Amino acid sequence: MPVSMRAVDVKDGAGPASALFINDAVPVPEVMPGECLVKIKAFGINRGDILQRDGKYPGISHLTKIMGLEFSGVIAHLNAEEDISDGWRVGDEVFGLLYGGGYAEYVNVDRRMLIRKPKELSFEQLGGLCETWFTALQALHFVGQYSPETTRSILWHAGASAVSVAGIQLSRNAHLITSSPNVQAPKVFATARTQDKCNFAVNELGATCTVNLSHHPDKRSWADDIKAKNGGQGVDLVIDFLGGPYLQSNLDVLALDGCIVQLGWLDGPVSQGNLNIAGFLTKRARVQGSQLRSRSLEYQIKLRDFFEANVLPGLVDGRFKHVVERVIPWERVAEAHQLLEGNRTKGKVVCVVG
Repeated sequence: MPVSMRAVDVKDGAGPASALFINDAVPVPEVMPGECLVKIKAFGINRGDILQRDGKYPGISHLTKIMGLEFSGVIAHLNAEEDISDGWRVGDEVFGLLYGGGYAEYVNVDRRMLIRKPKELSFEQLGGLCETWFTALQALHFVGQYSPETTRSILWHAGASAVSVAGIQLSRNAHLITSSPNVQAPKVFATARTQDKCNFAVNELGATCTVNLSHHPDKRSWADDIKAKNGGQGVDLVIDFLGGPYLQSNLDVLALDGCIVQLGWLDGPVSQGNLNIAGFLTKRARVQGSQLRSRSLEYQIKLRDFFEANVLPGLVDGRFKHVVERVIPWERVAEAHQLLEGNRTKGKVVCVVG
């Protein structure tokens, strides 16, 4: 095995996309007990990577400072002295979720987090899959606690973002995972800021209907549109990436005993105006933030197993569509970051390692 590798680095430790470069002299990570070394074929670009690049979202310092939360590749090395009764072998094609380290030629991975690559899906598709689908899956089932009896309507903000692309599809089929097929599917609403993205959410992903937020500059009246499209009723589960300026309107649109899952703050972390907290009480609302990267390994393993059993078969047979917007050589990783930062994508941006 080589002792050094190439990896994406940031000039001066933090900066804009233009500060990204390929560092040719990064040590290959040491393989610890229970891990394997994977030679990376592709990795996905995520919002967390951009925050980390800017110095606002540190990596797991005791593991790696290299960006990258998901990967696909080939097992390159296993500890020879370890029991390998779990079935993994050098040469196996795999993909998975990471705490970091994916923007590199090699990464060490806990073997319990590996997922075997299906022949029907490419390295490019799988390289940008796990962070997206795991985030959507845990927001819907683990944090949002979807129930076919009580969750009759679901709203995904940023409906053309990679996570919402997954989330809308998972929501349409959530009743099939948790109960018999005879249970009615929930209504699935989405928001976006262009009509093209709204149409995409309905026509390509199967959302019940959408609201164009650009028609609601006050950041509140959109909630009335959603309720009108839901027969005058509020929404049982709201999954939001927009942040503080939309907290009041998320509360406005929420149904009795509803839940808001906060996954990000694209529009900032501070609420708009004077937040009226009465709705938290009168609606018995539950608001919970979630960050997949900070979850324990045990939690992530549980999520990985749930994904493999309930979602991966649908990705293989085509019931679920993993949308990859662009595939870019990793030497142009700065361009990949700029695409995501400019909100110019519908689905995933993936870099291939050559």
